Amino acid sequence: MTKLPALVAAAALFAGFQLFHGGSSESSANEARPATTFRLVANGDEGDCAVSRGAAIDDGLSLLTVAPSCRGLLPGIERAKFWREGEDGTIAFSADGTDPIVTFSVADGDGYESYAPATPLLSLATTGERDQSAGN
Repeated sequence: MTKLPALVAAAALFAGFQLFHGGSSESSANEARPATTFRLVANGDEGDCAVSRGAAIDDGLSLLTVAPSCRGLLPGIERAKFWREGEDGTIAFSADGTDPIVTFSVADGDGYESYAPATPLLSLATTGERDQSAGN
């Protein structure tokens, strides 16, 4: 008989959790989604490197991993740690989550093209790969 209150409390806690998360495990799956890998290319194949969008931190803000070789495309980009997606579809890479190092707009077709700074022109396209080690 003493286990009944504990069982009722556990059921209430579970129901509250399901109610808070909309009765779906989809929201926690989105938070734990694997990183998406992109190919960053300078001036039409003059050089390229990999960047990975990681776990979401806040609305529109995610972690970012930039390969050290990206410095050859745009000096300073290797310091970028955050990916910020604007409501207008723009993407900004920054070291602090606020001040952009490079900003991209949606390109014709698939991917993004940089517009700030004006040079070098960079393109960003998904490789279609997901990094299964992200977040582990």
